[in-house]
This record gives sequence, C-alpha cells and structure tokens, in this order.
Amino acid sequence: MKIFQSIFLLFLVSQLYADNISALLFQGNCTACHHKVVNKSAPSMMQVRQNYLKAFPRKKEFVQYMSQWVKNPTSEHSIMHNAIQKYKLMPELAFDKETLKEISSYIYDTNFTKVSKKTQ
Repeated sequence: MKIFQSIFLLFLVSQLYADNISALLFQGNCTACHHKVVNKSAPSMMQVRQNYLKAFPRKKEFVQYMSQWVKNPTSEHSIMHNAIQKYKLMPELAFDKETLKEISSYIYDTNFTKVSKKTQ
C-alpha cells in the first residue's frame, strides 16, 4: 500500500512540476506580445487558442501545427490572416521544438477566458 501511495504522490508532484514549467515558459515568452484576453500588440491568447481549436480540435494536431508555425512563421501557412494584416507577421523566435511543444500544449489546455483578474 505504501508503494502505491508513494508512486501516486510522485506522479502528482511530477504533473504539478510539468504544469508549472509549461506555465512559466508561456508567461516568460508569449505574454510579452500576447495578452491572455485582450488584443494589444498581437492577438490575445484566447483568440489564438480559439482559432487553432477550430482548425485543430485534437491536441496532437494542435500542438504539432502551432509549434511548427511558431518555429517558422509564414503568412502562407497562417490560419490567422486577419491578425497578420492587423499586427504584422510574428517574428521568428529562436526556441527549440520541444519548448514550443510545451508552450503549445499549455495553450491547448488553458481556457484563457477562465483566467482570474489577478493573473491578467
């Protein structure tokens, strides 16, 4: 029984750690341009997430496409052409593919409309 409890506790701690790392990667990199719910210098993450969920409702495809596009943003492969017209094309960022997948996964899993006022 103690082994099961230990394994379960280790699993919970590892999940919390992974969630915190993804949130930190998002907060430290994306929010400089993308506010969570307000369009400022770029579309809000709520708007980005909504557009990507419409195009890619399954997490695997969502994460794959978003991480590829952010790695090499082009207007030809964009699903948000109106945002490019309004804000210009997102600059190419020097992130490795795994970091982009972590951030994309966090965006998929986070309902930015439910974010509290304190974190905005």
